[in-house]
Amino acid sequence: MKEQEQETILTKEGYEKLKEELEYLKNDKRNEVAERIKIAISFGDLSENSEYEDAKREQAHLEGRIADLEKSLSRVKIIEEKSDSQRVKLGSKIKVRNIDTNDELVITIVGSMEFDPENLKISNESPIGKGLLDKKVGSTVKITLPAGIVSYKILEII
Repeated sequence: MKEQEQETILTKEGYEKLKEELEYLKNDKRNEVAERIKIAISFGDLSENSEYEDAKREQAHLEGRIADLEKSLSRVKIIEEKSDSQRVKLGSKIKVRNIDTNDELVITIVGSMEFDPENLKISNESPIGKGLLDKKVGSTVKITLPAGIVSYKILEII
């Protein structure tokens, strides 16, 4: 029995970013790697040609990434980023306050492929994402992390 394919959940921005990456890899990067292989072959004796081996490894990695992106993009479900909801959901951008430190953060709950902690895009599958999903503005949420328990108050859905 065939295993059911899992949807790739993305925001519109995330979808566009992955499409751009795929186009870059297929058009520009493939050509760069092919040129590296061609140059390495011109050095002769492939049995001891580290440039050739490196280029072939890069090509294999590149083709794997292209295949992964194509597979993911073929199963995309684009989530709507709406601020009219009373509850946190996938695609929500929310302002929260860390109860212990009083720091305020604006985070976006995204699918796992868009996870980007530097830009405060938190996966819906992470402990913080799971803890905040379906909660209302004004709620305080305790989330167990490897470093301990963190409490956030949901201030606003932006």
